[in-house]
Amino acid sequence: MKTKTFFQCSECGHKAPKWLGKCPKCQEWNTFEEGTEVASAPAKMTVNLRPASDTAAVAFDSLELPNYMRSGTGQAELDRVLGGGIVHGSVILMAGEPGIGKSTLLLQLSASIAKDAKVLYVSGEESGWQLKYRAKRLGLDGAGIFLLTETNIDNIIAQSDEVQPDLIIVDSVQTIYDSRLASTPGSVTQVRECSMRMINLAKTLGISVVFVGHVNKEGGIAGPKVLEHMVDAVLYFEGERTHSFRILRATKNRYGATNEIGVFEMTSGGVIQVENPSEMLLAGRPKGVSGCCAACILEGSRPLAAEIQSLTTPTVFPSPRRTTDGVDYNRTVLLLAVLEKRLGLRFSQNDIYVNVVGGLRIDEPASDLPQALALISSIKDKPIDPDVISFGEIGLAGECRSVSHLDLRINEAVRLGFTKILVPHGAKSLPAMPKDVQLVPVKGVFDASNYLFK
Repeated sequence: MKTKTFFQCSECGHKAPKWLGKCPKCQEWNTFEEGTEVASAPAKMTVNLRPASDTAAVAFDSLELPNYMRSGTGQAELDRVLGGGIVHGSVILMAGEPGIGKSTLLLQLSASIAKDAKVLYVSGEESGWQLKYRAKRLGLDGAGIFLLTETNIDNIIAQSDEVQPDLIIVDSVQTIYDSRLASTPGSVTQVRECSMRMINLAKTLGISVVFVGHVNKEGGIAGPKVLEHMVDAVLYFEGERTHSFRILRATKNRYGATNEIGVFEMTSGGVIQVENPSEMLLAGRPKGVSGCCAACILEGSRPLAAEIQSLTTPTVFPSPRRTTDGVDYNRTVLLLAVLEKRLGLRFSQNDIYVNVVGGLRIDEPASDLPQALALISSIKDKPIDPDVISFGEIGLAGECRSVSHLDLRINEAVRLGFTKILVPHGAKSLPAMPKDVQLVPVKGVFDASNYLFK
């Protein structure tokens, strides 16, 4: 046996016989770390290459779901994102920017679940007294929570066998290491192997596991991409440091819908769920001011009302500025070109600023119509009626196309008190409206502009 030295990229796991400044696979700089492995002689090929297994195939229709399939977390917003609660034996990966509130949310989750079950909180970054101080600040007594400040995977599994918890929280997975591996904690190999051992523990004993994951400078989860494939659910805890509101978004969920969101507010007393995010996003709307338009968007299966603002000012630069916050920049540039061509508005002589109030990020095409109306209102300096809300996709010909789940959007707008709802002309199966609510079908930006700015 002899030791072989190699270099491995900490971002994608690419191996090279010597150190490289730039990874040829993921194109990242200074990510290669030195590692060693024991080179053994190749084993002789045998006839039976498949390892022996104690499991046997069963008929699919003979399987039965247990009655205790899910457990509520005590927070309706978190249960919504997970699809109804935490599935027993599932593995969840939660990632987010540093300081966004991941550990605070999970500590509150631990205290809620510990009322009826055992929770093992594994902390690889903070000491016990730090977590105790945070729990005291949040008003949590910590009864039923077992704390383990450990980073060795063997010791973690041994303590799990002794405590026999129903939920294990690992904060964070990048700090856990296997002493049998030569690479450093946080490397691709360590994260992959330690995660696999914890996943096997969860699936074998039916223990739910929650991993906390770090993010890299691009915003993705640090470590191997295979980690996201191995877990059952991937949650992103998003938000701006300058805003108190946080959004928990599911990008993968084997037991529920993806792109579901939960809205939380970061306060001195911890992370508090926001039960009515639409009212929160529309709070403090200015009246009689141009460039503001309400929009009804869909996040997963949840309709949300948000406010899109636009500011248009004459430019003093040879090339006008285009700044967006909360909407796609390229989509805004496309809408400006459509409005210039179809309505003859001179946006090319103005600086354009577009913003979504509350730190919300809007990606769906249904926000095209309200964004276009906000731009028209700003350049004409005419305010939009505060009772108006709109949604619809704008094409290159200026037409307004229908979007999905019209009934959910319209019902949310009615619940919030809007009396004039601009909908695409080709929309079908519209729900019945109260007498004081008016549905206004528009064929395109020309009809919408004529209706609002007569």
